[in-house]
Amino acid sequence: MSAVIRALETGDTRGFMKALVDADTQQILGAAVLGAEGGEIMSIIQVAMLGELPYTAMANAIFTHPLLAEASTASS
Repeated sequence: MSAVIRALETGDTRGFMKALVDADTQQILGAAVLGAEGGEIMSIIQVAMLGELPYTAMANAIFTHPLLAEASTASS
C-alpha cells in the first residue's frame, strides 16, 4: 500500500495487495487486498474478473483521482 497515492495522501499505508494472474490469458484469477478502503479496490477487480478482462486493461485504465482504485495501476 506504500505505492498507492491515495493511501499516501491519507497517511495510512498499512496493508498489501496481491493478485493471481493467468500467464496465458492475462486474466485476474483472484486477489487479496488488506488495507484501508480495500473494498473499493476489490470492486474494480471483481468487475474486471466478471468481464474476463486481462490485467493490462486495468493497468492501462485511467481512474478518477484520488481513489484507492488507482492502485491497480501502481503495481503494474
